[in-house]
Amino acid sequence: MPDKQVDYDLIAPGYNRRFVVGSGQRGIAAALLALVEDQAQARAPSRGVERILEVGCGTGHWLASLRPATGGLYGLDLSAGMLAQARSREEQLYLARGRACHLPLADACTDLVYCVNAIHHFQRQRDFVLEAWRLLRPGGTLVVAGMDPRAHRHRWYVYDYFGGTYETDLDRFPSWGTVLDWMVEAGFERIEWRLAERIEDHKVGREVFSDPFLQKDACSQLTLLTDEAYAAGLRRIATALAESEAKGASITFPTDLWQAMLVGRVGT
Repeated sequence: MPDKQVDYDLIAPGYNRRFVVGSGQRGIAAALLALVEDQAQARAPSRGVERILEVGCGTGHWLASLRPATGGLYGLDLSAGMLAQARSREEQLYLARGRACHLPLADACTDLVYCVNAIHHFQRQRDFVLEAWRLLRPGGTLVVAGMDPRAHRHRWYVYDYFGGTYETDLDRFPSWGTVLDWMVEAGFERIEWRLAERIEDHKVGREVFSDPFLQKDACSQLTLLTDEAYAAGLRRIATALAESEAKGASITFPTDLWQAMLVGRVGT
């Protein structure tokens, strides 16, 4: 259970800016849509995928991306501020406030349950997986999408310059192996790991200060820092820049993050 929690009510008004920067994580949206389409083809054509639930839906960005697949888009989030942003969308979304460990829906009522970059915020993460199993109909699918900071593929300058962020993420994020164990325990079958997207956005020299994700409210890793710890990280970046410029060299601030999906299915 994560000890530290982000107050998403405070950062909700500016949260959607992350989706207009760079790729907007289009790979995850495409991967989710492909899963829905595959599931629909496996079912009777007259039924398709009737209901989709996103847990930790935030501002509704991912739900809205699935509008072409179904009209039954349901979202749950603990933050009233994030839900307010979701309700302002043009798409019709069925939204509720609640916790991932106690999903307020009936047994076997949903075709797809998923979360994107959210499970590390859930208290009682294992219970979310068990609840997803309860909600899913035969042939339904659970998708847990995001990253595992233990993967050696990851390179992110935030971890390098802001003390404690990596260690905090190790505490918050379950490993893919742990999530896999929870899925097996719940009864999911044909579980597979997929790479959804690789985010590469290296900043050279002072362009790092134009990175929207360097803002304190842009990502939970920085939001959880005290103001003093955040300022110290900015000073480390400034010092590294000054030292490289004094030598007539350039310095690169890397971002190379792998967004993956663990997909499990309920037997028919």
